[in-house]
Amino acid sequence: MKKTSILAATLSPLLLASSCGSTGSGDSPPTQASPTGETGGAWDGGFVTTEHGSFAEPWAAAFVPGTAMLFVTEKAGTAKIVDTANDRVIPVTGLPEVDYGGQGGLGDVAFLPSQSASTIGRRAIYLSWAEAGAGDTRGAAVGRGELVCAASDSCRIDGLEVIWRQTPKVSGRGHYSHRLVLSPDEQHLFVASGERQKQTPAQDKQSHLGKIVRLTLDGSPAGDGAIDGALPDIWSMGHRNILGIDFDAQGQLWEVEHGPKGGDELNLVRRGQNYGWPVRSNGVNYDGSDIPDHSADDGFAKPAVSWTPVIAPGNMIFYSGDLFDGLAGDLLIAGLKTEAIVRVATDGDTARETARYDMGNRIRQIVEGPDGALWVLEDGDGGRLLELRPR
Repeated sequence: MKKTSILAATLSPLLLASSCGSTGSGDSPPTQASPTGETGGAWDGGFVTTEHGSFAEPWAAAFVPGTAMLFVTEKAGTAKIVDTANDRVIPVTGLPEVDYGGQGGLGDVAFLPSQSASTIGRRAIYLSWAEAGAGDTRGAAVGRGELVCAASDSCRIDGLEVIWRQTPKVSGRGHYSHRLVLSPDEQHLFVASGERQKQTPAQDKQSHLGKIVRLTLDGSPAGDGAIDGALPDIWSMGHRNILGIDFDAQGQLWEVEHGPKGGDELNLVRRGQNYGWPVRSNGVNYDGSDIPDHSADDGFAKPAVSWTPVIAPGNMIFYSGDLFDGLAGDLLIAGLKTEAIVRVATDGDTARETARYDMGNRIRQIVEGPDGALWVLEDGDGGRLLELRPR
């Protein structure tokens, strides 16, 4: 096995500046990045990288709890399960019809950790996707069904039912967000609902656009009145395009979102908070026109970290394993524009970037494996599935 040296490039400890398939196995070619300092942990920042096939525009992935089986979604509307022990690929049927184009298509996938078992058998599955509406409109949808793998060579989703729809449906094919995360107690499902490149609806309490919503596991609204006068499932508002959302070890919810031209944001999500988009941003509009920066007295929640130039996040996870010494508790963000994994340390309600690990390609998704290995999906057609272990 070849060793891939992907060394940390340590950044300023206070990076708070303004900012925006076929299968197979084998080793990836070596990739080098020049170190500029310490990595921030006992692990030295180097990976051994093993390639596990490629996919057609992979968008999300999740391990089926209790197994080595990785469920991978492909944006055009297909999904596959990879047995990571031997690279066997199992097709999945029973998927929803998706509105494919632009940033739209099949989205995220989530499972209930409490249903952990050594075989897939039958278990609940949550999926998100872009759904067509009347006329030239579309929006995000979330469904719940039952993943059934009764045979060794095929799996299906039974009884897939839409439990939430992003309203209103609007024109365009961008900023669906539709990332999913279950609360640690498995009582709630949080859904990232992007502002669909429409900007002002992010401040409209009667619109899902630019919000994080909280649901019960059956899809019932569970915003619990977080924002007066808002739709009953809204938990927070004033977001742009949320592509990463996860809970830390203390049970706090965090999200990372794309800014406009500059101003990508990492936010600690608190009940009822307004994060300012499009009234405030540390970026500017694409035409160069100004957006007022976040300020202490603007009345909006402030980002814990913002990035200019942007990192263009794909997803994010809080690492909880012990395979990478010193990494537990840190946040890892998949970088699209940066073609890197961005490492962030959090402390209570504060955060700072500590390192970047050059991957040489746009990274769409990072997943923590059952034994603590990192599994990474590259973006785009032919995006590879890579297994990362400490060198």
